[in-house]
Amino acid sequence: MKKELKNTIIFLVVVTVLFGVLTVLINNGILSQYYSGILILVCINIILAVSLNLVIGFTGQLTLGHAGFMAVGAYAASIVTIKLDTPFPIALLIGGILAGFIGFLIGLPTLRLKGDYLAITTLGFGEIIRVVITNIDELGGGQGLTGIPPKTTFTWVFFIMIFSVIIIYNVVRSSQGRAMMSVREDEIAAEAMGINTTKYKIMAFVLGSFFAGIAGGLFAHYSFFITPSQFGFLKSVDIVTYVVLGGMGSISGSLLSTGVLTYLPEALRSFNDLRMIIYPIALIIIMRFRPQGLLGSQELSLKMFNKFTKGSGKDVIAKGK
Repeated sequence: MKKELKNTIIFLVVVTVLFGVLTVLINNGILSQYYSGILILVCINIILAVSLNLVIGFTGQLTLGHAGFMAVGAYAASIVTIKLDTPFPIALLIGGILAGFIGFLIGLPTLRLKGDYLAITTLGFGEIIRVVITNIDELGGGQGLTGIPPKTTFTWVFFIMIFSVIIIYNVVRSSQGRAMMSVREDEIAAEAMGINTTKYKIMAFVLGSFFAGIAGGLFAHYSFFITPSQFGFLKSVDIVTYVVLGGMGSISGSLLSTGVLTYLPEALRSFNDLRMIIYPIALIIIMRFRPQGLLGSQELSLKMFNKFTKGSGKDVIAKGK
């Protein structure tokens, strides 16, 4: 209990200090509008990555339609803001709830499938969502939806990201989270122990869809203009890449990989067309030498850091001998 309280206090202190430093840098113009925009995108992508990690990393269900739920949240939140002048937090909540409801409807028939069949089916549903939105004129159709008010700020997106991470972290550490992980490790054994595997797979899928919808609403109110093409198959692949590179089953790994992969294309922009070669080569090299991801299934902690530094010291002494 004392250990948990200590970790919570450390986390809150780190979050407060980080937010304070970044806010000062942004308000004083040390971080330009361009880089503050990248920070906002990093926070949005972290929500997407952590929510998908709950499904792929902790429950072991490969899904390729996460961008579809992001699209549902983006369009739902935008419409209620434009048409009804709904307060921003309520608009985000509506987008998240609708995305979660769609996730529930899709999850009921599809999560009985496994492996490649599940991946292909969720990919198909993700594309269906995109095509349906494209053919609805009230949503702007293929030309996109305009007139979205600029509601997303760094403060909003930062604290919603922290809230999302805390919720998913606590879900994973709960009895429901342990049931989800048992499904990942051995679904047949989990069923033999009396665990309703379909129930927990749907629970993870709906929760992941909800937070994807929240991320979509934040993205829409940041970009002011959205099109169905922004939520296609490639966006889903990007989110899966964040999860796999950081480590499936590691929340802190998702945070680390998302920050790196969101900023890397911008850092390579000066290389013009070469960045389209450098970026995938960098990913290939990382996955070649670290196939389990940056952190594997481990969480970044002070204990891990101390263990690493002690191990490094022993290696140095051994080499000296």
